[in-house]
Amino acid sequence: MTSSSVINVVGIGGSLRAGSQSERALRIALAGAEEAGARTQAITGSELVLPFYDSGIPERTPEAERLVEAVRGADGLIIVSPGYHGALSGLVKNALDYLEDLRPDTRPYLDGRGVGLIAVAFGWQAAVTTLDQLRTITHALRGWPTPLGGAINSAEVKFDEAGGASEEKVVNTLRLIGRHVTEFARDRRR
Repeated sequence: MTSSSVINVVGIGGSLRAGSQSERALRIALAGAEEAGARTQAITGSELVLPFYDSGIPERTPEAERLVEAVRGADGLIIVSPGYHGALSGLVKNALDYLEDLRPDTRPYLDGRGVGLIAVAFGWQAAVTTLDQLRTITHALRGWPTPLGGAINSAEVKFDEAGGASEEKVVNTLRLIGRHVTEFARDRRR
């Protein structure tokens, strides 16, 4: 964890479409983290367009370095993926693969960090299976998934540009996930 008293929460996700439904869900969850007192940073869309991860190539693009350094300095994360064909997107998976660069750190991978997970898909099956995959990946990276995750069916719920959604309970759930990540990070400091 960082030595300052500020909790840093990094959000990763979205799709290549600026303002996608999954990016809007991420921004709502990050707003919840901010409400709980965190400083937040979002890495979305075009910022996640990275070369395919290859551990044998030590040189990293500036975008890949930015991602790894942001996670290295994070006290908690919120990861949102669209669900494509019942699975997380290749864009988000490749970004998570870059966290292998944290392996030699004193605090490897996502060790000791709370991680809020959200899947947005056009249908319940893909939303739920994508959320499950995000949980499995987070466990493999030694992160602590928040007890509450978000599986959002974008066939039923639409996010708007103003930071809301067609169902207020979804907005409340996403903000709660952000608050849980911040509270977990704060508790870990005590």
